[in-house]
Amino acid sequence: MILVWPMIAIGWVINIIERGSASMGRINKLLDVSPEIKDTGKAKIKTIRGLIDMKSVFFSYNGKPILKNIDLYAEPGKKIGIVGGIGSGKSTLVALIARLYEVEKGEILFDGVPIREIPLKILRRSVGFVPQDVFLFSDTIRENIRFGNPNATDDEIVEVVRLCGLSDEIEGFPKGLDTVVGERGLSLSGGQRQRITLARAIIKNPSILILDDALSSVDTEKEAEIIDNLRDFLKERTTSIVSHRLKSLIDSDEVIVLQDGEITERGTHQELVEMNGFYANLFRLQQLEEVL
Repeated sequence: MILVWPMIAIGWVINIIERGSASMGRINKLLDVSPEIKDTGKAKIKTIRGLIDMKSVFFSYNGKPILKNIDLYAEPGKKIGIVGGIGSGKSTLVALIARLYEVEKGEILFDGVPIREIPLKILRRSVGFVPQDVFLFSDTIRENIRFGNPNATDDEIVEVVRLCGLSDEIEGFPKGLDTVVGERGLSLSGGQRQRITLARAIIKNPSILILDDALSSVDTEKEAEIIDNLRDFLKERTTSIVSHRLKSLIDSDEVIVLQDGEITERGTHQELVEMNGFYANLFRLQQLEEVL
């Protein structure tokens, strides 16, 4: 009888050790992975103004060409729209700008400095990136937004929430900004998750903002409201917007059309409409859909 509880304790401890060992094995696999993007930045640069210059850029996935001979130039404060069909290379293009992948051939420069020479800490701090597949932590809305800038004040958080068209919805939550969103934002709609992720990127106050179909789950009216709210904010930074809704690209300084990884059309909205090509046909189709 004296040995019963010690034996139970031994079994319990062995079970904990085995579970811990299995978990540690999974963690070690992650820790042992060598990042493909290495910080080899030697440039003595502290800030990025936002001048983007892509010269004859090529990129492939596992030997399959995705982007071919891409040339793109954007001065600070300019807005670049990116349009194309599924699999045309839009997301890959903006991922290269954020240096999530390395360029296979060609060169990307920020403010005249090759992207590989810019320290990753400076690059990540200067680029705000909102991908298609957004991610939220199982924490409050406030902390999910503050993740973009740990030093952000409550007033700054309230302001970016307003810019992203979330104020009324968050006020309707029981705990407002202190509402816990659940794992990956499970308790929120797709549009709310996207806008919280957008707010996280904006609160960084980046010099380069990349929106990869960042408002695809938001209705047209709300998207127009957000774009209008951000108009002054975007004037001060270089913006690359991937969107399937062409109305949000009308005021872009330049729009490029990607097809099979190549730029087939480029110009302002009006110039592309007058070309009567892919962009013009897509724009007329979307206008017809609105009428119907």
